[in-house]
Order: sequence, then C-alpha cells, then structure tokens
Amino acid sequence: MNPLQTDEPTFDPVSTGDWVRLRTLIMLRWAAVVGQVAAILVARGHFDIALNLGLCLSVIGLSVASNLVAISRYPETMRLSERGTVATLAFDTVQLALLLSLTGGLNNPFALLLLVPGTIAATVLPGRGALAIGLLTIVLATALLFVHVPLRTASGALVAVPAIFEFGFWIAISVGVVFLGLYARRIASEIRVMRDALLATQMALAREQKLTDLGGVVAAAAHELGTPLATIKLASAELARELAGSPDLKADAELIRDQADRCRDILRSMGRAGKDDLHLRRAPLSTVVREAAEPHAARGRALHFDIGDDTAAPGPQPVILRKPEIIHGLRNLIQNAVDFSVRGVWIDAGCTDREITLRIADDGPGYPPHLIGRIGDPFMPRRRDDAVEQRPEYDGMGLGLFIAKTLLERTGASLRFYNGSDPFLTAEERPERSGAIVEVSWPRAAIEVAPREGLGENIPIVS
Repeated sequence: MNPLQTDEPTFDPVSTGDWVRLRTLIMLRWAAVVGQVAAILVARGHFDIALNLGLCLSVIGLSVASNLVAISRYPETMRLSERGTVATLAFDTVQLALLLSLTGGLNNPFALLLLVPGTIAATVLPGRGALAIGLLTIVLATALLFVHVPLRTASGALVAVPAIFEFGFWIAISVGVVFLGLYARRIASEIRVMRDALLATQMALAREQKLTDLGGVVAAAAHELGTPLATIKLASAELARELAGSPDLKADAELIRDQADRCRDILRSMGRAGKDDLHLRRAPLSTVVREAAEPHAARGRALHFDIGDDTAAPGPQPVILRKPEIIHGLRNLIQNAVDFSVRGVWIDAGCTDREITLRIADDGPGYPPHLIGRIGDPFMPRRRDDAVEQRPEYDGMGLGLFIAKTLLERTGASLRFYNGSDPFLTAEERPERSGAIVEVSWPRAAIEVAPREGLGENIPIVS
C-alpha cells in the first residue's frame, strides 16, 4: 500500500488563470483612490505638509481614468487573463510608487502599501506573474530610496526619518514582499488543492450513488413492464392459434411470443439485481466488506478475510448501513493494498460494545516513514522510492487515499495509518503482515442498524 495512490474519477482541475474579476480590482482601485486623496488632504490641511497638489492629484487621476476606461469598455462579469492581471497589478504598483516619490518616498509611512499588489499577485497568479510583480515592487522600492521629493512643512522644515531607519524600511519592504508572497502563495495553493480534491471526492460519490440508484430504476422498470409484456404474449398466442392456416404469419406471431418471453426473463433477472440494490440499504459487515473487495479479487493477490462472528462483542456480527461512501472508501483502501502487496492482503474486522474496527494490511514495502504523517493529504509531491521503482508505470498524487479518507470520515469513521514492521528489517526478519496497515474505526451507533426479517416487496418509485 502506498499513500500516493490515484483513483477514479478523473477530472480537470479549474485553471488558476481567469480567476480574478476585473470588477474586483476596479473596486480595490476605487478604495485606493479615496484613501490617497484623503491622505493628501489631511497631510496638507491638518499637518501643514507642503505638497505639490497638482502633480499628486494628476497621479491619482491616472487611477481614476483607468477605472473609467475599464468600466466603459468591459462588462462587469469580465475575468482577467494572467497577462491582464499582471498588467493591472503592475499599473497599480507603478502608480503608487509615483505618488510616493512625490510625497517623501520611503519617509512616507504609506510606503508599506507597496506590499499589497505583490501579495495579491502571489495569491492569484502563477509563478512567473507573481515573481514579476514581486521584482517590480522591490525595484521601485529601491528607486524610492534615492529618487523622491522630500517632505517639508509649509515653513520649510524637513520631515524625514534618520537614514538608518529609511534603509531599514527598504529592507523591511523587500523582505516583506518575499515573505508575504511565499506565505500567500502557499496558503492559496493548499486551498486550490483541497478544492480540486473535494471536487474529485464529490464526483466519486456521485458515481457510486448513480450506480446504486440505477438498481432502483431497473427494479421499477421490471415491475412496470411486466403487465404490457404479459398482454403482448397473450395477444401473440391468440394470433398464432387463429393463423394456423398461414404458416408464415403464424411463425411471426410465435416469434413475437418468444421474444416477449425473453424480455420477461431479462427483466426478471434485472429486477432481482435491482431489488438487491434498492433494498439492501443494510447488510452484515462481512457482506459490505466483500462487496468492496470484489473488484480486486482476481488481480493476482490473495485476499484473506477474517470477518466472522467471533468478535469481542456478544451476538452475531453487526448489520451496518450499506452506504456508497463506505463501499467506495473501503474499495480505494483495498485497491491501495493490492497495488503494493507482494503476495496477499489481509482484511480483518473486530467489534466491541461501542466500536466496529476494520484493519487492512499487506506484505508490501509499507508507507515511507517520512510521509506517514501526511497520508490522506491530496496531491502530495511525486517521490522516488522502492515502491515506485518496482512499479515505474505508477504515478500517484495521493488523491485516492484522500477520497477514501474523506468518504469514510463522512460516515463517522476515524482512520489510522501505520506500518506493520520496521522498514529497515531484512526480508527474513519481517513478519507476514509487514507492509502498510490502515485501521478504520466507527462508533457502532454511527453505522449499525438493527437486523430485520425479510425485506418485503419493491416500493414503487414515484417521479
């Protein structure tokens, strides 16, 4: 078994491009314009700072003009491409740097806002776009260190921090661009990965649910078509008797009757399968586990089951809910075990008064020790280890175990992953169940139901 297992369903994750709506950046720019105008008016009126209002308002007017052009030319629902997002954030960075150069450069405390475009870029853009905005921010911050209009009061007094603090502010902005960029990018990447993995989980569950629902449809079809087919058979039999003098027409009537019988037999067999799927919402634990393992029974590995009545709890083995989540989740875990086993897989079950536990073990190489703590995370980075080298065609990203873990946890289960032996033991020293082990535990109240006698007839499905 290996944590880097992929499984159905396949899907294309949503591209990170075309994520940002133009309207969102326009609204942020309007907020920046209001803040810039307010800061300049307060500095001029309250703190008596001598500013070139004409130039400052002209630079702010660039943002206003770009917003008006964007609003008039593009619809509100437009989403920017990667190139469009880079251009928009680069414009905002340059506009802010120009305004800062007219208002004291890095002596202006609002120089901290240079971090905003770079953080947004790291969150929504691929690597090259985020890197471009980050480098642009550092370059402009460096330019502001040397090229800026000093801040002075109306009386001519210079307003400036000591040179060492100005240099420290430049260092802080440069480090902040890198740190916030990496931090925001890591968090955004994990959110995107989790979203894509949850989408795959929902698709897998929907597929399993469709298969379950299809049985009910088949049962209903078999029930509803029974009467029309009986009528066809009766009418064709009457025609065959009346057409005794016309051998060809009689043969056609008999053919209709035979085909009606064939349809009846087909629907009867389908109806039995449909009745199973429709009514077995509950089944003994061993039945559910064997159903989950059935697709992997003929893959060249021996499946050993120990799911009997000799459990720690008194009475027969428990009857549990036959949920698609349980079947699909266990099927993924068993598939993992079969994929990386050498000779066999062991599936054991045990019960106490409060808990039902299922343990799946194999004799493969086991989990890599450095990844045990991350098992169940989606899209783990590719790695090269002995298990993968033994199966060069195997290229997993952890999605299969994530799907299994998510589906089983939805039913109230808790999962524990560990190895059956020390991976550094020799082949002679390792026990039979020396590979990876996953232990699934449910509170009995979460999945157990009371057994009942007989399931009755099919319930008609009303659309």
